[in-house]
Amino acid sequence: MTKADLVDEVVRASKLSKKQAETIVNTVFASIVDALQGDDKIELRGFGSFRVRRRRSRQGRNPKTGARVHVPEKRIPYFKPGKELKDLINSDASGAEPVRGPDDSGGA
Repeated sequence: MTKADLVDEVVRASKLSKKQAETIVNTVFASIVDALQGDDKIELRGFGSFRVRRRRSRQGRNPKTGARVHVPEKRIPYFKPGKELKDLINSDASGAEPVRGPDDSGGA
């Protein structure tokens, strides 16, 4: 799904104009970015949370030349899905139990 698809979905669900829906989507995204820039945490109940993680500076290497390069510290946005979102993604449409992968023990 692209940002344009999301705008179209807001138009369809809300009966707003495309321009109004685009403003809403852009405002939501800008609010998330502003909060993350301020090191705030965003929690959307039932969906997930956005946080900023810090990566320490380190020594890397240029894969082409093999020369050592300094990689500075950086902040990385991180999304952690909520339990409800995970359950919705892992269940089928009939509402049956979530499908378990080979790594899931299922308590057995």
